Amino acid sequence: MSSEEIDLHASLKKYFGFSQFKGLQEDVIKSIIEGKHTFVIMPTGGGKSLCYQLPALIKEGTAIVVSPLIALMKNQVDALRGISKENGIAHVLNSSLNKGEIKQVKEDIANGITKLLYVAPESLTKEENVEFLRSQKISFVAIDEAHCISEWGHDFRPEYRNLRQIIKRIGDDIPIIAVTATATPKVQEDIMKNLGMSGANAFKASFNRPNLYYEIRPKTKNVDADIIRFVKQNQGKSGIIYCLSRKRVEELAQVLQVNGISAVPYHAGLDAKSRVKHQDMFLMEDVDVVVATIAFGMGIDKPDVRFVIHHDIPKSIESYYQETGRAGRDGGEGHCLAYYSYKDIEKLEKFMSGKPVAEQEIGHALLQEVVAYAETSMSRRKFILHYFGEEFDNETGEGGDLDDNVRNPKKKHEAQEDVVKLLEVVDKTGAIYKGKELVFTLVGKSNAIISSHKTDTDSYFGCGKDKESSYWKALLRQVLVAGYLRKDIETYGVIKLTPKGKDFIKNPESFMMTEDHAYDESADSVAVASGAKAGGGTDPKLVAMLKDLRKKVGKRKGVPPYIVFQDPSLEDMAIKYPTSIAEMANVFGVGEGKAKKYGREFVELIAAYVEEHDILKPDDLVVKSTGSNSGLKLYIIQNVDRKLPLDDIASAKGLEMPEFVKEMEAIVYSGTKLNINYWIEDILDEDQQEELHEYFLEAETDKIEAALDEFDGDYDEDELRLYRIKFISEVAN
Repeated sequence: MSSEEIDLHASLKKYFGFSQFKGLQEDVIKSIIEGKHTFVIMPTGGGKSLCYQLPALIKEGTAIVVSPLIALMKNQVDALRGISKENGIAHVLNSSLNKGEIKQVKEDIANGITKLLYVAPESLTKEENVEFLRSQKISFVAIDEAHCISEWGHDFRPEYRNLRQIIKRIGDDIPIIAVTATATPKVQEDIMKNLGMSGANAFKASFNRPNLYYEIRPKTKNVDADIIRFVKQNQGKSGIIYCLSRKRVEELAQVLQVNGISAVPYHAGLDAKSRVKHQDMFLMEDVDVVVATIAFGMGIDKPDVRFVIHHDIPKSIESYYQETGRAGRDGGEGHCLAYYSYKDIEKLEKFMSGKPVAEQEIGHALLQEVVAYAETSMSRRKFILHYFGEEFDNETGEGGDLDDNVRNPKKKHEAQEDVVKLLEVVDKTGAIYKGKELVFTLVGKSNAIISSHKTDTDSYFGCGKDKESSYWKALLRQVLVAGYLRKDIETYGVIKLTPKGKDFIKNPESFMMTEDHAYDESADSVAVASGAKAGGGTDPKLVAMLKDLRKKVGKRKGVPPYIVFQDPSLEDMAIKYPTSIAEMANVFGVGEGKAKKYGREFVELIAAYVEEHDILKPDDLVVKSTGSNSGLKLYIIQNVDRKLPLDDIASAKGLEMPEFVKEMEAIVYSGTKLNINYWIEDILDEDQQEELHEYFLEAETDKIEAALDEFDGDYDEDELRLYRIKFISEVAN
């Protein structure tokens, strides 16, 4: 049957109600109808399913669709049944069916009613299914999510590897259609080879999503507050927040709810009923935000998702591309924000240990690409598209200015000489090293691999030690994207020279390099400060006034000033400007007890100050906690009241003593009494207690370092910290 004989537009209108094909759809459908092997790479939301659904409805016989996800199959079968009077037009064949249902499926296929049969790869391996399908007219086999075949895909499924053999057993010359939404050049090659599809018609749509804005922020301790602020700025818009662990999904959903954001959790640990309910709430717009693991989104087609946030960085660029791709499918705005910390990468690396070596190698190679993406200062869109084997020009390409790096460019400098140096080291070492060893060679650092090749004895070893390793890593990434070097995937990422790179060594030209972002630990404190102080930082004038008031209140109550409020609490007041006792209880280190006891005068002073200076209060910065720790606090208070030994209370909760003391400090500093006299009397005699009481009453500060200096080894740190808890509990609360 040739495609010329069929009016494809009429069929499209008849079955799906569309009058126009999207992008490459028409060409793909013609290829399938003509019975050719067809390979389709089309980003999520590009209309991949229609490419095999329409030919299946037109062609004689039944098309087999192999899909890894039961939920996806069900969605598609339901949709197809909706366009036909015959319920049997589409069926699922998997382990969830009983004998009667399987019989019905087979009857519908034999009677020519079923046009599409959705199967999981496992169902195809069953002998009785293969035997039955051999006797039927099969129009073609479509393999959805074909990247599952490749070990280099981000979602490798071993059961996919046998598909070619199974298809052969069903029939000799069945056309194969491989469909995927994400495939790097290596994965494409792997799919074609494995399925024996040489000479297939390949169709590749552009991976550019011009309406998406890409942004990476450093992940700090204040990440929750930052997410709340972002969601509140986008009030009423739909969004998805991805986390790696189920526990984090639950916690974050709670924090958002407490802060007045309508959000629900979604992960595989919830029962099926809750999952469906939460999914429907999101689709029906009863809630704005879904906090989810990657289990969410498969087959969810909500066109108006306006933001996708990654609380944890994904394991691969493919996953990142797929998950961010759920934003802005209607062509409207889509903000893709990810939080990055190298600690998360280390965590993901730990998860890999124990897996086969080849799998670990691949996993590490994929993770390094994610690190490169997060730390790069070049156009993020250009980086992603290069990864998928597509060239992009920021000047002329659609959406070229939609990312944080292009909007806030970093300084560039001429790096021509360093590029030559880098390319020569690749050349001189015989192109045997991965990125890490190349950088080590440049900065003159040896490891087992380098010394086994005796590279550390060569004259060029350490030729770039005037620069940091981070500089060379950044340059290497930019030179790869520029096409002077390439990564050889077969050898897990060994760096090779390209012809373009060889030319550069002979005829160097200008190379403007941008410096990478350094998301290091020191950024943590900076970002925390800038995150918390988005209202313009601490107000120094107000801090000075609050310190004066604290002094007066302390004098009146006969206690040192720090007993009233600690310095961090005063600084937080000068950011949040609490003007009621309830707001005061949300200030750092101030609980309800303390707010009621000392707060009134401070609140009055701040209210007058706010009015006088016409200050706009940053209400959105008051992030309420869920009290996820409140269970632990309650447990400690109850058991201290019962006079249980402190070390027993600590070990029952799996806490080391220093951590446990920290928890008790947090309780008393926020205004709750803890009577630990029974314990103190065991470790300190009367004279010692008296000496310590006097010290803390007269001291300028409650810092333990100062007390250790004062007593010069008479007491250890634990004794001083425990006595301080008793003192604050009795004197301040």
